[in-house]
Amino acid sequence: MTTDSPLRTRLRTALLDARRARDAETVSVLRTAIAALENAEAVPTDVAAGALEDAPVGVGAAEAERRVLSDADERAVLDAEIASLEEAGRAYACSVPERAHAARRAAERLSALR
Repeated sequence: MTTDSPLRTRLRTALLDARRARDAETVSVLRTAIAALENAEAVPTDVAAGALEDAPVGVGAAEAERRVLSDADERAVLDAEIASLEEAGRAYACSVPERAHAARRAAERLSALR
């Protein structure tokens, strides 16, 4: 279960608005940002591959509590997503200008929701 925070609420509200407006580009950007936040909650595992006989058995036997991100952690994840989009914009600037422009627009959309 993911946590409800002001940032996630803003992202989900913006996602709903973008879906209603049928703005596929914004929907994609927001879904990626929400997924990045949810992935950041995942607990790292130290499990190595092993024999099937050694696998946990039963409902919920392999479940683990997800990490709870602080507001600062969530902002850091979103800032990393924005930085990644800005870097993509710079990387595509000479070779594929339309992708560079799309990456910059995506970064601006996320920046507005910080």
